[in-house]
Amino acid sequence: MVTIPGDPADHARTGPEPGVNRLLPLITEGRAPIGVLAELAAQEHHIVRSDLRSLLLLATRCAGTRTGRYFADLAGGEEEALVRLARYGAACGLDGEALRSREPLAGCQAYPAYLAWLALNGEPTAVVLAFRANAAAWGGYCAAVAVALRTHYGFDDASCGFFDFFARPAPSGRPGGTEVPADHSAEDAALLGEAPDPARAVARGERYGRLLESYELMFWNTLADLLPGTPEPAG
Repeated sequence: MVTIPGDPADHARTGPEPGVNRLLPLITEGRAPIGVLAELAAQEHHIVRSDLRSLLLLATRCAGTRTGRYFADLAGGEEEALVRLARYGAACGLDGEALRSREPLAGCQAYPAYLAWLALNGEPTAVVLAFRANAAAWGGYCAAVAVALRTHYGFDDASCGFFDFFARPAPSGRPGGTEVPADHSAEDAALLGEAPDPARAVARGERYGRLLESYELMFWNTLADLLPGTPEPAG
């Protein structure tokens, strides 16, 4: 998933409240087996590699604009996440080859597949808004996992670094990076061949954000379904 510059608490949520993440309480209570934590690492390896390419494509589509620099900055974050993910995977018993060779699970890979679609077809302004809207949920999940890994599984700081990276509030402008653009400037819109239309961007951003949120939840619950007896959500 994508890490967003800025405090996730500052980003407004879009759409309805998400469903139930059935894996998170198992991890935070120390009841998820190490095998599931290892599967999480392997699936994230596929996701981060895909998301990196998608973000670079978005940056290329928006070359020469503030928004393009924003996507390029996010891609740099994914590169850092891959390094940290390798340490987490090693703590779960998976070396680099094991991370690469583990079979993708369809429910876990729906998120990066949709992000790849957005990279090709999405309106860049709306993609930015969708990322910002979904930062709080992903960051909150990662913060909770990082605490649980230290408390219940004895992981050290290096092994938790992947989740710390996504959980921490980052400054709005990283060194060498850019500030989060709230929307396209008129110059950005002209370079992208778009007519400035903030209302359309907000509506599409809500749609993109709702789907990203659903696919992210699918990731967690696909992993939860690997465990026997995991209860289905009520209602």
